[in-house]
Amino acid sequence: MKKNEPTPLPMYVFTGFLESGKTKFIQQTLEDPRFNAGERTLLLVLEEGEEKYDLSAYPHKTVWLETAEYDQLSPEFLSKLAEKHAAERVVVELNGMHLAADFYLKTPEHWQIAQEVMFADASTFLQYNANMRQLVVDKLTGAQMVVFNRMQPGADVMPFHKIARAVNRRVDIVYDYTDGTTQFDEIEDPLPFDITKDPIVINDEDYALFYRDITEEPKKYAGKTVQFKGQVARLRSQREGMFAPGRFVMTCCEADITFMGLPCKFVGSEGLKTRSWVRVTATVEAKYHSLYKGVGPILTAKTVEPADPAEQEVATF
Repeated sequence: MKKNEPTPLPMYVFTGFLESGKTKFIQQTLEDPRFNAGERTLLLVLEEGEEKYDLSAYPHKTVWLETAEYDQLSPEFLSKLAEKHAAERVVVELNGMHLAADFYLKTPEHWQIAQEVMFADASTFLQYNANMRQLVVDKLTGAQMVVFNRMQPGADVMPFHKIARAVNRRVDIVYDYTDGTTQFDEIEDPLPFDITKDPIVINDEDYALFYRDITEEPKKYAGKTVQFKGQVARLRSQREGMFAPGRFVMTCCEADITFMGLPCKFVGSEGLKTRSWVRVTATVEAKYHSLYKGVGPILTAKTVEPADPAEQEVATF
């Protein structure tokens, strides 16, 4: 830390739609002396539901409740709130109808996320996912844990599991049942393609999962050969003998369609027509590339052949 820089301030962020259980969980957490050992805590609430906070129940009188509207937020405003209470940490309840990015973009630079947890009412979650997919994806993307509460005993958890893991493979999933029991999700997520094969053949419908897996764990693919269908794209910094085969991928909605391509060495790349469909067979290295701002998969093509377009031009998870 440079001289005169403010000390990092940890944030514990709780997301989810109205009446999803955020307030109750935060209340119980701050009542627990294992979490609340006297740290000076700014409790910042951006959504008020039926549940109310009872500061008198906390083991230490070092929690200060502040409510705010999103149009009030700015780094200066939030810094003053923290300074007002000499806060050592911030616990935040976000408004479910706003994107988490709306909040994070307005926080001071020294406020750092220590944990982000999403809460979801199992009785309404699937409906929210169908009608407000962008908001659901926003909350799942940054969460270390998602808690599905009000789950009926014996209910099929697979639809909830699939939605959560399709967005965030690393998120922990907890099911909180109406009978008072709690269960951690232990469902394994096998990939829809076999990475022990040579080559590893990626079906058109599996491209999005393949792209996410190879970019998250490039070393797992190092030295292996992959085969997939994609469209020809050029790298932003055009390099001789390289192109970026890939697909347009939709994460949550039409407004969120992004081209996801992989840097690929190929002697004949200059002769390839942009946006044309090709089938690429290539070996994989895990190396630094500016596209990833770090280490990622770099392909070396064995063959690049013309191909018919995928049945669904836009890939999905």
